[in-house]
Amino acid sequence: MTTANLSSPLGATESTDVLVVGAGLAGLNTATLLARQGHDVLLVERRSSLSGAIRTTGIFVRKTLDDFALPANCLGPPIRRVVLYPPDLRRPVSLTSPRDEYRVGDMAPLYEASAAAATDAGVRIAMGTRYAGRQGNTFHLAGRERPTVVRARFVVGADGARSTVARDLALDRNHHLLVGAEEVFELPGSNEPPTFHCVLDPSLAPGYLAWVVNDGQHAHVGVAGYAHRYPDGLRRAMERFSASAPGLTGIERPETVERRAGPIPVGGLLRRISCADGLLVGDAAGAVSPLTAGGLDPCLRQSQLAAEVLNDALHTGKAEAMHHYDGAALRTHFRGRLMLRRGWAHVRTPATAGAAFTLLRTPFGRAAASRVLFGDRSFPDPDPMPIPIPVPK
Repeated sequence: MTTANLSSPLGATESTDVLVVGAGLAGLNTATLLARQGHDVLLVERRSSLSGAIRTTGIFVRKTLDDFALPANCLGPPIRRVVLYPPDLRRPVSLTSPRDEYRVGDMAPLYEASAAAATDAGVRIAMGTRYAGRQGNTFHLAGRERPTVVRARFVVGADGARSTVARDLALDRNHHLLVGAEEVFELPGSNEPPTFHCVLDPSLAPGYLAWVVNDGQHAHVGVAGYAHRYPDGLRRAMERFSASAPGLTGIERPETVERRAGPIPVGGLLRRISCADGLLVGDAAGAVSPLTAGGLDPCLRQSQLAAEVLNDALHTGKAEAMHHYDGAALRTHFRGRLMLRRGWAHVRTPATAGAAFTLLRTPFGRAAASRVLFGDRSFPDPDPMPIPIPVPK
């Protein structure tokens, strides 16, 4: 299938039960679940193709793979091994899980598979259509052919870390952000087991980490950190790291690589993520781990909760149902990682990071790192119903 087949022509005016803004996994799954409940759903996406402008590394954790039906042909080989490095890259700590812990998604076909599931459920998808803002009781869209005015009972903001929908609904917005950049390229093959390499170096990744994911099929090489702490800019840090990144010894990099970049919210789930007129999901809601910056598991689980609340509100006609989508209550799940986030944010020099890294070499440090990297917890906690995403034909 091609994403061109997903575009629904829009008229000058439209009416729908739910307008979903943004066709990431959070928006697509929210729309799909609502449509399966019989609601009319219009999903708009400013990109003309779901395979363009991908921002996420696409790392899925074991709990996601256990609980959600993702197409296997859109996932890379399982990863059990994580190697943590100090700034000087010497004496790294290697951790290996007895279980398959991570798989990296091939995000372009995965988005298209999710969109196919949405259209099969009855979602109308309009690509190349930008959300232009709210005016009174209507929402305005700017499309390739003509502007459109939409009357919707509810709007869902799935429009990323700097959500315009959040602004228009007077909901909370993300203020604690990292910026990240990544290069992705195919590998001719690798003799080492699929491995997730993490470098803890504040000069490369202030407040976060630099990484190499080598699963034997693709390499993902990236850095992320606080924008104001990059003296020479994020691009320069990316160039420095890619020139000596671990985990790629003996591998010749191709001349052309895919480049990704974007903001990453790490302030935890926002407190006010719903109102009588709509709600936020995914990055727009801050549903990203403050410590690891992983957002795909929370986005899938949170989109299920959002769909349940919206379904209740649509069936009962009572906007009070939206109160059950309470970010302040759910935020408590992030408490421990928020504390660790604040602590790591204060590590500002390679020397300090190197000193702190010595703790990881102790039995206690290794156990703590294993709990973070290989833990069984997910967020939100409710057991999800699997969301089947069909394999593209």
